[in-house]
Amino acid sequence: MGEHPTLNRRRLLTGGAAAVAAGAALTQCGAAQSATPADGFGTAVEPFYGRHQSGVATPPQAHALFVALDVVPQGGRSAFDTLAAVLKLWTSDAARLTQGEPALADTEPELALRPARLTVTVGLGPGVFDRAGLAHLRPESVSELPAFSTDRLEAGWRGGDLLLQICADDPIVIAHAGRVLLKNVRSMTRQRWRQSGFRNAHGSNRPGGSMRNLMGQVDGTANLHDDQAFDRYVWADGTATPWFAGGTVLVVRRIRAEMDTWDELDRPSKELTVGRRLDTGAPLTGRKETDEPDLDATVDGIPVIPPNSHVALARHRTDDEQFLRRPYNYDDPPRDGRTTDSGLLFTSYQRDPARQFVPVQERLAAADALNQWITTIGSATFAILPGVAAPGGYLGQPLLESR
Repeated sequence: MGEHPTLNRRRLLTGGAAAVAAGAALTQCGAAQSATPADGFGTAVEPFYGRHQSGVATPPQAHALFVALDVVPQGGRSAFDTLAAVLKLWTSDAARLTQGEPALADTEPELALRPARLTVTVGLGPGVFDRAGLAHLRPESVSELPAFSTDRLEAGWRGGDLLLQICADDPIVIAHAGRVLLKNVRSMTRQRWRQSGFRNAHGSNRPGGSMRNLMGQVDGTANLHDDQAFDRYVWADGTATPWFAGGTVLVVRRIRAEMDTWDELDRPSKELTVGRRLDTGAPLTGRKETDEPDLDATVDGIPVIPPNSHVALARHRTDDEQFLRRPYNYDDPPRDGRTTDSGLLFTSYQRDPARQFVPVQERLAAADALNQWITTIGSATFAILPGVAAPGGYLGQPLLESR
């Protein structure tokens, strides 16, 4: 951290910043498209049926819950049968809840009537393919990430057989949906970890606009937005693994912000570290948030945007290094004598993390100036299942029927 938190431009260029694989989302995340509520705030709905699951290309809702679970077969039932039972139950419940209808046997049906753009998105961890006898059907792109030199991963924030991602503009909706979806499978699963996140409140930001993370930075300047980009970088085409067509690979990273020491840094040093102005989000070489950073610009021979700033290292160097960022802030009760436990739930969606995500993270781990103030403490990878085409089908059906 250093005894003198203030940085000058030369020190930032030459200093050896500690590294951590942070994720480009601290300066680059945002919505895939503009939200258009169907019937007002509370009654707005997102589709459940379709080629892709909602909750990926969906404009990010204000609140999110991510729950990782492990499959627990009981009564002589196999892991395959248990997985199938869970996926069928979640399909039935999610298809109703997302449309503002109570789940079957819902004990609090009134809480389901205003879904506030609720989406339920389901994924499978790499290990469950082996356990369920489906190893030969696991997409090659679905595997644990390599170790990054500056990760400080904690066991309580890693892995999982199943992922349940629940997003909505109303936290009551998320609490109810989570309760329904989890209690109905509690005899077949065990929760591994649970993380809640938030973005700007509904209506407090312009549609499709950038949020701010808890370090004060504008988030959402550069991201994937159009259908062509999603088809190129996000959705699996099924060439190598036919059942996976329309799915994607999710990487979840829990990145703690070292707020106590970040608060000690002066404003110019914060901007040099990130490579953007805090007030507008504009790159140090521009005036507007949407201006392209000029990484070659210099003053008196010194780069205006330091080469080891977060912006400079997070920008893609090849066409492959692009992916969807859809992160959420978190602010939990402090532990271990800290005054805060805050940071980013960095979630990225891509065809193949090895080609798209990993090269960016390796670059950040090697030299990102922001590494002094962020620590990655959790990481997991999941195959986000293709969507359910029409009523009568269920999540994971193409996979299970390919056995």
